[in-house]
Amino acid sequence: MARTGMARLGSLLRPPSCTLRVSGALFSSRCPGRGAAPAAGEPGPRAALSSADRPGLLSPRGLRPLAPYRTASGTPLNVPPSAETVARPAGICTMLKLPFQASPKGLDAAFIGVPLDTGTSNRPGARFGPRHIRAESAMVRKHNASTGAAPYHTLMVADIGDVNVNLYNLPDSCQRIRQKYKEIVDADCIPLTIGGDHTITYPILQAVAEKYGPVGLVHVDAHTDTGDMALGEKIYHGTPFRRCVDERLLDCKRVVQIGIRGSCYSPDPYKYSRDQGFRVVPAEDCWLKSLVPLMGEVRKQMGDKPVYISFDIDGLDPAFAPGTGTPEIAGLTPSQGLEIIRGCQGLNVVGCDLVEVAPMYDSSGNTALMGANLLFEMLCILPGVKTL
Repeated sequence: MARTGMARLGSLLRPPSCTLRVSGALFSSRCPGRGAAPAAGEPGPRAALSSADRPGLLSPRGLRPLAPYRTASGTPLNVPPSAETVARPAGICTMLKLPFQASPKGLDAAFIGVPLDTGTSNRPGARFGPRHIRAESAMVRKHNASTGAAPYHTLMVADIGDVNVNLYNLPDSCQRIRQKYKEIVDADCIPLTIGGDHTITYPILQAVAEKYGPVGLVHVDAHTDTGDMALGEKIYHGTPFRRCVDERLLDCKRVVQIGIRGSCYSPDPYKYSRDQGFRVVPAEDCWLKSLVPLMGEVRKQMGDKPVYISFDIDGLDPAFAPGTGTPEIAGLTPSQGLEIIRGCQGLNVVGCDLVEVAPMYDSSGNTALMGANLLFEMLCILPGVKTL
C-alpha cells in the first residue's frame, strides 16, 4: 500500500508533458517553440514526413519558430514581429510590439508613457491611456501603406516604459517628467509620448527647449489650453501652453492650434493665443474640407527650425474618439487628423505626444486604437524616415 501510494504521488508530481501523437511525431507544450525530445525510434518534431503521412495543417512542417524582432534583411534595427508569425496577443505589451529597452541610449526615437491624470478638470482616467494604447497598438503593422514610410528601416526605435509619476503631487510629477525627458533628449533620442492628460506637455517642453531653445508647435485640440489658473492652481491640463509662454519655451510665431471649439468662459476665448502670435484654426474652419492646403501653409510657417507636435485626442469629434475626459462636439475627423500629421513630413520634428485617452469611456477600444495609429503616423514623419 505504501509503495502504491508513493507511485501515485510520484505521478502527480511529475511535470505534465501534454504530449500529442500526430502521424508518428511527438509534440510537447512543456517548452513551446522547441518541442519534445523524440522517443526512441520516433521522428523528431521537425522530421520530414512523406506527403501521405503529413496531416495537413497539423503537420510538424507547419510549425514555425517565433520571429525575431530584427527581421528586416541585413538591418540591425528593431523591427516588430509580424502577426503572420507571432500572435498579436502574445508577448509583453509594448508599444507597437517593439522591444522594451530601459534606457534611451542608442535609440533614434522612443515611445514612453506618462500615466498621469492628476491635472484633469472633468472626467479622470487618462492615467490608464498608455496601457490601453499599447494594447491596441498590436494591430498596427510595420509599413505605412498610404505614405510608403518604413520607419524601422531607418530608425532604431524601442519602448522605454513609463515615467514613474507621483499621482498625489502634480508639481512633483512635473519635475519627474522633466528630468526623464532631459535624459531622453540628451541622448539625441526623439520622444514619442503616450499620455496622460495634457499637463504633461509642459514639463516635456521644458526639457525639449533646454536642448533646442524655443520650439515651434503644431497643436491639435478642442481647447487652446492657455488658461492661467483654476481653483487657485497654475498647473493643470488647461494651462500648459500658457506656462510654456511664461517660460519662453515656445517660438510663438511658429505655433498653430487646430480644431479649437466649444463653449467658453469669455466672449473672445482665443484672444490670449492670438496676442502671443499663435495661429488659431477653429474647428468650423476645418469642416467638410481637406486640411492638406492648411498644412502646406503650416510647413512654410514652421520652416526648418525644431517643431513639437502635441495631439489631444479630443481634437477629434467624440463620435470617433469618445474615450476622453473633456469631449466637444463637431470636431475633426480621423482623416483630417492624418492629414495634419502627414502634413508635418519634412519638418524638423523633435518630439511628439498623444494625450487625453481615457479608456473607461472607450467601451469599444476605438479611442485607444485611434491613438495608437496616430502615434505610428508621428513615427512615420520623423526626420530621415525612408519611404519604400
